[in-house]
Amino acid sequence: MLFLVAALLVLGVLLGAVAHLPVPVSAAAGLAIALWLSLFAAREGLTGRRRTTRPHHDRGGSR
Repeated sequence: MLFLVAALLVLGVLLGAVAHLPVPVSAAAGLAIALWLSLFAAREGLTGRRRTTRPHHDRGGSR
């Protein structure tokens, strides 16, 4: 819950800053963030496919 509150606080600060920037600067920053998120999602998707081919290990239980 604390993480959610902090995330919303940061989002509010960023949106307030974007309101004072020129439109081309805001658009360029938004494009850079979208590209970064796309690359991250693609990398995680490829890693997730690789993880499913490995045998699953039980983390819990007694030894």
